[in-house]
Amino acid sequence: MTIFEIIFLLSVILIWFMIGYQFILSVYGYINFIKSMKEKKFVDTQTFDFPTCTILIPAHNEEKVIGNTIESMLKLEYPKDKLKIMIINDGSKDSTKEIIEHYVAQDSRVVLFDVPKGQGGKGKSRALNLGVKQVKSDVIAIYDADNTPDSKSLYYLVAQLISDKELGGVIGKFRTVNKNRNLLTSFINIETLSFQSMLQAGRWQMHNIATLPGTNFVMWRWLIEELEGWDEEALTEDSELSIRIYEKGYKIKFIPYAITYEQEPETWKVWMKQRVRWVRGNNYVIAKFMKLIPHFKNKRLRFDLFYTMALYYIFFVAIIISDLLFILSLLSLISIPLPGPYTTVWLIAFMLYIFEIMLAISFDKEDNPKNLLLTFLMYFTYCQLWIVIVVKAFYLDKIKKAANTWDKTVRFDVKTKPVETKNV
Repeated sequence: MTIFEIIFLLSVILIWFMIGYQFILSVYGYINFIKSMKEKKFVDTQTFDFPTCTILIPAHNEEKVIGNTIESMLKLEYPKDKLKIMIINDGSKDSTKEIIEHYVAQDSRVVLFDVPKGQGGKGKSRALNLGVKQVKSDVIAIYDADNTPDSKSLYYLVAQLISDKELGGVIGKFRTVNKNRNLLTSFINIETLSFQSMLQAGRWQMHNIATLPGTNFVMWRWLIEELEGWDEEALTEDSELSIRIYEKGYKIKFIPYAITYEQEPETWKVWMKQRVRWVRGNNYVIAKFMKLIPHFKNKRLRFDLFYTMALYYIFFVAIIISDLLFILSLLSLISIPLPGPYTTVWLIAFMLYIFEIMLAISFDKEDNPKNLLLTFLMYFTYCQLWIVIVVKAFYLDKIKKAANTWDKTVRFDVKTKPVETKNV
């Protein structure tokens, strides 16, 4: 067996392992969906003694969206005397502050916190660390400045947090408010729903592990203080904090019926920049905890971190190698005369990919013929671009050694608000 044959065979095995595991997560995600619907019905029949809660919303040049966001927060079904909505004005140079001040004058629940001069515009983690020091509430909720949550989203999140002493945090689901804007946003909609069904719902159901997203989640304030807040060097501060929460002995629960809507990039340039930041953020997390992984108390967390590393590197390396060898073989530059039905194997893997995506997005009533066609198209376009993203992130981190700087996603003007969902 030649070296090319060995490499090709290993690539096929790795790709199949990852796709197979994703399929298992999809099934567990579906089980979680069924259980969550029953849980939601039970929660709706209960009465809760809610603790005080402060919503933190970092805002840096958010004039296009902040008004709509604050209005959505004011409509949340949560005891008015126990809720504060603190918008952290992080060095905005547009009319963000003036818009916030308008709502401060209208409702006592809205609070403006100005990041001190010279400390603004240094990233979400810094803004949150400064903001949380101003808070005395029992619970902290985090929302991005473009979010418009369903009215009961915070209600459901806090209800779960106070119902289980093992929980350090509870996270909800986010949906793409501009999913029908263009082909890119349609792709992103499928991607984000699949991610949440597999890697949030599936992992929670299978391993009792979920990862803090950037928005729509709650935590105990005392736990944030014990953990000394967010890591200001992390570009994906949420995933970094998640690991420390689990190592502290607490869990993060995913509930898909606490829903918020958020904007997603509408141009490929903005999308590329955002995704590169995400991968670089995960690179930082992996590097920070790599040596500590074997010593983690939570064995499932060990596996999950290794899986994350495999997803971003081992899996993509396998795809690149197999694609490259396939192309070289077609061009008759190399020969891989391995016996075996590799064309059939690839077709089955492709069909499994289509099936698990459609299963994942069916929870959200998105399993229509249009999305089947989009999922097919995504494999040959959107998914392949992730290879470029991973390579670019690796170059910036390992070769160029570029500094980790926060880059805010570009917003668009809000025209209308989404209709609240009646189901997951």
